[in-house]
Amino acid sequence: MTRFLPIERSVLHSPAWFVPYDEFARRVTSAGVTVALDRLDGQVWEPTDVAPVRTPSAAIAFPGLGRRLPAATRFRARFQAPGFQALYPAEGEPFASDAVGVEFLTHPYDETSPPEAPATPRLVRLLPAASFAHPPGVRVVYGAVLDGNSGAAVPNALVSAEGTAGQDAVPWRERTLTDERGGFRLALRWPGALAGGEELFTLLAVERPGRSGSLAVRLPADAGRRHVIEIVP
Repeated sequence: MTRFLPIERSVLHSPAWFVPYDEFARRVTSAGVTVALDRLDGQVWEPTDVAPVRTPSAAIAFPGLGRRLPAATRFRARFQAPGFQALYPAEGEPFASDAVGVEFLTHPYDETSPPEAPATPRLVRLLPAASFAHPPGVRVVYGAVLDGNSGAAVPNALVSAEGTAGQDAVPWRERTLTDERGGFRLALRWPGALAGGEELFTLLAVERPGRSGSLAVRLPADAGRRHVIEIVP
């Protein structure tokens, strides 16, 4: 759904810039990334046929969006990439599993009324999904995130583990999102805290603020075991 265009003057008039970021590989990438754009019509999000453009720096933009629109309009960008799920809350914002895109506002402009200043590029983190093909040799734990009361699957929950490594205590973090059945597969590429000759990891699952759960995992004892994290309260 993306087209490649050189940087042109029109691209500078995009009301939104997105920079897809592969969190597993820790690099910016737009390869295989598709973006669907919805327009808010009253209370309903309507899909559009607006195609984004991809810049040489791997940013994704919508040049000309807002040109001759009668009024300010709210849009929503939804990202897809094979083996990944997009993390929509911006950096520093609380996570919520019901976020389905990045919303932004477009102001109208024309030949006599220039557009506002270009938007600040926004990083869109792509997290490895349950279907992600981890490289050979990468430790992976798997399981499901369930509601602690009903036992129902919690889709699109954020599952993470973090710690420090080495004498310099370099911080590390691994994250993934659950699929529609609540399933997850999380890489653990860094060493965990030593506990009784094993490595100890704490898996944290978040559905939204105030709704989370955690689980201790010991490796290698718990390797190959299905882990269930219950969301409470």
